[in-house]
Amino acid sequence: MSDFIENQVQLLLAGQALENDDICNVHTLASDTIGAKSGQLTGHVPICLKTVTYIVAAVVINDQGEVLMMQEAKASCSGKWYLPAGRVEKNENLISAVKREVLEETGLVIAPTSLILVECANGTWFRFVFTGDIIGGVLKTPDQANEESLQACWIRNINDLPLRSNDIIYLLDRGRSYVSNKSTSQHPYLMPMTKPHTKLLLRLVVTSKKRATNRLHVLISDTEQYNPPICEINPNRSLLSTLHSFMTEIFGNDVAQHKPHGLLSVEFSGGQGGDGLCMTLLVSFKLPLEDVPIIGKYIWHELSENVAEALAARLPRNMTVPLKVVR
Repeated sequence: MSDFIENQVQLLLAGQALENDDICNVHTLASDTIGAKSGQLTGHVPICLKTVTYIVAAVVINDQGEVLMMQEAKASCSGKWYLPAGRVEKNENLISAVKREVLEETGLVIAPTSLILVECANGTWFRFVFTGDIIGGVLKTPDQANEESLQACWIRNINDLPLRSNDIIYLLDRGRSYVSNKSTSQHPYLMPMTKPHTKLLLRLVVTSKKRATNRLHVLISDTEQYNPPICEINPNRSLLSTLHSFMTEIFGNDVAQHKPHGLLSVEFSGGQGGDGLCMTLLVSFKLPLEDVPIIGKYIWHELSENVAEALAARLPRNMTVPLKVVR
């Protein structure tokens, strides 16, 4: 049992998918049930471009500190500038989607290296922001304008441009921080893994130290699977609301102060057995676990020194991929 749990934590720290997790045993939040039948879900099925929207965007910065931008061709924002971005198509994985969007809109070939930000709105809109390296192609010029874009350019100061939306300023700042800031530690490269999911899921890696031993513990289900807690994301509520409800059902209405750090892994169906998603969020308690009573069907597991050290290294700022709830 101990080796299995340690291996699960190590896989998540490496950004890998869990193959043996009990997805059939997803926790149903009491606040998400309907009618008188306990445990009956609201029935949301993620269907790409219909009931869920996945967006990819690329923040690519060259050796001169310039960012890759494209000029919009759409009638609603023609002539405005934006990052290469667009909707993920049916049966398309996130990596293929960002490669396609960059090529269509800029003429360049990108090798994505890492997710640097995930944004979520209303539980059914997700934007995955990548950075990467340009490995080929030719920068799109105005005489190559088409319905995808009018042109692309490397831009030093985006303040010189009329932007389609200021929402990309945060993305650009995040990209510059990750790519250009060599003086501080950053999270390791994280790429989404392809794994079949039929639901939108939130997995938690919850940590706390035991006062008596000062050893780091992680929360696992009190079942034969010994998996980290996992619940369905409510499509009609903020992701933070889903997180709060889940933590309350595990630890009670008086759940101690806890900190959501960011993402350790992203599993995305890409049409393989559904259009679902599973994100693993790292959460920590400042209080010792003796002061964090559990009311749900979970237990604390003490980690070995090596795994505890690796997990503790991801708790500081910038050591996980930010998960930003935009509304």
